[in-house]
Amino acid sequence: MAVEAQAVRIWLMAARVRTLPAAVAPVLVGTNLAAAETNSLRVGAFVAALLGAIFIQVGTNLSNDYSDARRGADADDRLGPVRVTAGGLVPPRQVLIATYVTFGLAVLCGIYLVSVAGWELLLIGAASILAGVLYTGGPRPYGYEGLGEVFVFLFFGIVAVAGSYCVQTEKLDWEAFVLAVPVGLLAAAILEVNNTRDVETDRRAGKRTLAVRLGRRRSRSLYAATIYVAFLTAPLPWIFGSLSPWLFLPWVLLPVAASLVRTVRNHSDGPSLNDALARTGLLQLLFCILLSAGLLLT
Repeated sequence: MAVEAQAVRIWLMAARVRTLPAAVAPVLVGTNLAAAETNSLRVGAFVAALLGAIFIQVGTNLSNDYSDARRGADADDRLGPVRVTAGGLVPPRQVLIATYVTFGLAVLCGIYLVSVAGWELLLIGAASILAGVLYTGGPRPYGYEGLGEVFVFLFFGIVAVAGSYCVQTEKLDWEAFVLAVPVGLLAAAILEVNNTRDVETDRRAGKRTLAVRLGRRRSRSLYAATIYVAFLTAPLPWIFGSLSPWLFLPWVLLPVAASLVRTVRNHSDGPSLNDALARTGLLQLLFCILLSAGLLLT
């Protein structure tokens, strides 16, 4: 039993459970926007979209674990948690197989969504999986060129929120794209903490993340701007004449956001930034729960 429990802990470490709020949060917002407009909910489509998003996130994390180890980016002196491939906890082939299995499960969810909401969901799912693999994999990984935050904003914000809305309504309205902006910004903030923490080891490994290109000081400023702009953009649909002022509900989390910004600004040690990474993921989830509540109160 002890061996089995240890194996479960290792695979949970590989899945990077702390990053999963970034997959769950946009599905909540897109689905609740649709529910607020239609007063109905496709339960099966919601469950499939949620599971598909989680499988894509886990598959991406496993793919990154495998690819970063092959490229030597996960050195022994990194400040973040141990990576299972580089740390020798799981053979690379097993991590690769787990990646294929996880993405395969995401494809099964996508097939169901295509059957109930149209072929457009096939393109969204395929693009999301491809983006996950090419983040640190392939001949020219975009995560090594400072484009990680851009793709996270697009796929964990715009694509995920609009896609979740589409599986419920089979259409796309401008409110879905506007509300996707704060969701995507907070997802990008999670990556910004991660890359700010790893700036020195990434630089030595030749991984030119945005934090490496900007430097630690400006990367911290970018994190602060990303967090605060997310709060500013949440009520934009109401300002533009749609929905209701309940979209200000996530603003109750501003003190939490300010505390996170101070932590990232004033600390460079691994434990503090690892905690900030987890708390940023939690902030995004709570933000999106409150934003969803505001939508339902419209």
